[in-house]
Amino acid sequence: MTRLTLLQLNDLHAYLEPHPELFWEAGAPMTRTTGGLARIKAYFDRVRAECPGAVIALDNGDTFHGTGPVVATRGAFMPELLNTLAFDGMTAHWDFGYGPEQLEQLAAHLSYPMLAANIYREDTSERPFAPFRMIDRGVRVGVLGLASNIVGDMPPRFGEGLRFTDGRAETRDLVRRLREEEGADVVVVLSHLGFPQDCALAAEVPGIDVLLSGHTHNRLTEPQRVGRTLITQAGCHGSFVSRLDLDVTPDQVTLVHHELVEMHAGRPLDQPLAEAISGHLRPFRAAQEEIAGHTEVLLHRGTSLSAPADDFLTAAVAHAAGTSIALSNGWRYGAPIAPGPISRMAVWNLVPHDPPVGQVRLSGSELAQMLEDNLEAVFARDPWQQRGGYVKRMHGVVLYAKPENPHGARVQAIEIAGEPLEPERQYEVAFLTNQAVPHRFGQNRRELTVSAVEAMLAYLKACGPVVAAPPSVHLI
Repeated sequence: MTRLTLLQLNDLHAYLEPHPELFWEAGAPMTRTTGGLARIKAYFDRVRAECPGAVIALDNGDTFHGTGPVVATRGAFMPELLNTLAFDGMTAHWDFGYGPEQLEQLAAHLSYPMLAANIYREDTSERPFAPFRMIDRGVRVGVLGLASNIVGDMPPRFGEGLRFTDGRAETRDLVRRLREEEGADVVVVLSHLGFPQDCALAAEVPGIDVLLSGHTHNRLTEPQRVGRTLITQAGCHGSFVSRLDLDVTPDQVTLVHHELVEMHAGRPLDQPLAEAISGHLRPFRAAQEEIAGHTEVLLHRGTSLSAPADDFLTAAVAHAAGTSIALSNGWRYGAPIAPGPISRMAVWNLVPHDPPVGQVRLSGSELAQMLEDNLEAVFARDPWQQRGGYVKRMHGVVLYAKPENPHGARVQAIEIAGEPLEPERQYEVAFLTNQAVPHRFGQNRRELTVSAVEAMLAYLKACGPVVAAPPSVHLI
């Protein structure tokens, strides 16, 4: 029998230093300081010292993108920092935000492989990244990587020249290969498909011992069991690490211990790594120190129907465009901002890629159909039809919905400025990114000269402080 320890980091979103993280206590949101790569490294080093040889550390992706400084530098200094943690493999999602060529260059500077069995080059059908790797630590472990399958639905530059699948067929074939041809004692799937999809995958494909899940930011205090498969996920922003201790025999893999380990402020830091990170972020310290405005409410994205951070964002977008309606994606990433002063960096980190504000004319019926489609993407009964985000964020729109209904029957009513939506009426709508208002909807689409961050900074100056907004979505 061999003891194997798996360490999992998912959805770091480029939060390199300790930061505020969202928690819920007594039914209310609050923050405390967590995370930081230097703290994670110190924890990894401790576990490796306790369990020499039989430790494997894996990264589910959403690593190279998510904060202003890292996006501004296209992730250039990330491999140097990540290599100190000695991961054994990673996969990807927002890491494609700079385009496939840049991601391949970043991956080439890692001391461990990028794994993605479900990505192919369109012109050759070859895989740009290895589908799996074998690791021998006294036990043979096959690690199969699955990148996010929605990259192809994001801005075209993300997946240009590539084809993405949901990974089901590849997983079925490769799990068999890992067992029968590669001699794996343990099969681990490193996935960025999302928790609902990963549960469905484990139910469909036999032979997976452990599925390390990412994308949906679940904090699993206990592993989900689907048949013989253990599924874990460790929140986001590097605020947590999942640890799995397993006993491996020729006949079975047995869970000994699982822990969702909070990287809280009481944990030690690896000082050399902390200093290296600080050096890379030094050019951006002015943005951390500059006060852009104030908020009277905790700004966070921790709720799926609507969230205070996005109430602020969409109000700013509407203000910039001079419209009464604004829409944005239901993003999950972004550290919360506590009541009080708001730094320019905190604003930037809410939308680090800083897209331009757009404007479009939508009919009432188009707006209703778009929201119906969005509810399907969030609440689809078939996990493979879910796209992984939250409900579309809205300003000036109130939606009444029944998510338990089938597609086509979830939207119950929509109000605009307190009045029922008029199907034939044309509405001027501001938006962020084409995913917020897909190209098949609307007329007179145009980009404005103001960006998302500029819009938020201007709103704070003209309309601040930020106050609580009524919910835009009601489940009835």
